[in-house]
Parts: sequence; C-alpha cells; structure tokens
Amino acid sequence: MIHIEEYIAGCAPDVRPILEDIRATIRAAAPEAVEGISYGMPCFKQNGILVYFAAFKNHIGFYPTGSTREKFSEVLASFKGGKGTVQFPLNQPIPYGIISDIVTFRVGENLEKARLRSIGKSKRLF
Repeated sequence: MIHIEEYIAGCAPDVRPILEDIRATIRAAAPEAVEGISYGMPCFKQNGILVYFAAFKNHIGFYPTGSTREKFSEVLASFKGGKGTVQFPLNQPIPYGIISDIVTFRVGENLEKARLRSIGKSKRLF
C-alpha cells in the first residue's frame, strides 16, 4: 500500500515542497484526520473523506466536494475547477489559507453528518 510520503517522493522535485506544505496545512486544520491514498491520490479522512489532492504538470488538483465549492465560490472564483474540484496553478502562489479554511469547513460538515447519522440510528432503536 502506498503512503503519502511515497506519493510525494514520486512527484517532480520542484513540486514536492508544495505538496508537503499542503499536507502540513491540512494536518494543522484537521489534526485528528487520518492520512491515506484513495483513487491514487493523497486524502484525509475524518468521519468520511475531507479532501484529496494531487500533483499535475501545471497545477495542484484539490478535491473538497461540491458543497465546498458552493460555500467558497467567491474566494475560489479565480481558480479553474468543477463542482468538487479546484486547480491551483503552479505558477501562482498556493492559497494555503483557503485550503485551511476549506478543510476546517469540511471537518465541521463531516461532524454534522456523523451526528445526524447517529441520531438516525438511535431513533431506530426505539
């Protein structure tokens, strides 16, 4: 099984520090999250997937889900992306503050989903 360290080591040398900084940013925003690789990309999980990220030739792909794209539409407007994706160009500064804010939002979103699931399970017991 591949680990995030191996994924980063396999990337271009000039991109590795950026990926390490993204990883550290995510860890700081979600210290209880578990790191992993899913779909061949680094991911962080806490009550479900928080975010994925991946290196490409000209950008870093960041995958926080569709609800996040809507919530952060103004700050992400200048970046290419789809419903659940954002592309951070490598020829521009990486917006680590935005990444941190998104991860914090995703932690809260997943905690709320977990809470609602537990309420639903407890109601079925009666």
